[in-house]
Amino acid sequence: VQFVESGGGLVQPGGSLRLSCVASGFTFSNYAMSWYRQAPGKERESVAYISSTGNTNYPDSVKGRFTISRDNAKYTVYLQMISLKPDDTGVYYCKRSLRADSWGQGTQVTVSS
Repeated sequence: VQFVESGGGLVQPGGSLRLSCVASGFTFSNYAMSWYRQAPGKERESVAYISSTGNTNYPDSVKGRFTISRDNAKYTVYLQMISLKPDDTGVYYCKRSLRADSWGQGTQVTVSS
């Protein structure tokens, strides 16, 4: 099982980014997926969840600004982020939800002017 995240970068407050995560090693369509982030000096936290059937859930801190989606044919999960804030800075990872998968390398998102 592997995850390869991409799409991060440096963006100004109020900007947007779209992250991608390509999964392999399992039947992607059968599993719920989540995006997580780890800010400097903080615990890793979940920021978006999508079930195998497309139901989504977000914590209040990102609700209305982040949108998770999936393309089962491409084994890919996306995270569209708008109205980014400095507090969104961190390394973003994807993984199957509630599974003890190894983490990928993540993609760095830095929100700064």
